Amino acid sequence: MLIREARQEDADAIAEIHVRSWQAAYAGLLPEEALGALSIPDRAARWRSWLERPAPGLRVWVEEDDGRIIGFSSTGPSRDPGAPRHHAEVFTIYLAPDVVGRGWGRALFAHVIHDLRRQGFRSADLWVLTANDRARRFYEAAGWRSDGEEKTESLHGIEVHEIRYRVDL
Repeated sequence: MLIREARQEDADAIAEIHVRSWQAAYAGLLPEEALGALSIPDRAARWRSWLERPAPGLRVWVEEDDGRIIGFSSTGPSRDPGAPRHHAEVFTIYLAPDVVGRGWGRALFAHVIHDLRRQGFRSADLWVLTANDRARRFYEAAGWRSDGEEKTESLHGIEVHEIRYRVDL
């Protein structure tokens, strides 16, 4: 296993994992037609742009197994209004559906949390679909807890309900 910073040439692999993991993880939670309409080429173009011109503080990590990218995660300063400078956010963590449940996600998550500590962040948030029980159990097993903050957003034209998880680093 290798975890490294993402490069522009990783955009296609990241996009495929992003779309396929959404289709697997959110089946039954989001409308089937919306999940089926997700486009790997569109997502790859976005990832290529984000990797070429990253927002300030954005870190994107990929996890490889035998040369194959099997997961990715992105982090950076919190986007929440009024968040202190030392407060981070985990924006994404996704794995290829065929490797879920094998410990790869725990290893990647531990790596990105260690990196946030190393950068000097003292706390972090993430947002998760309220109905995504599997992801919520994953975060809780890693020591994260819901702080009770909730929001409703439009995601690809779908209204979704999310809950915030937080941890002190």
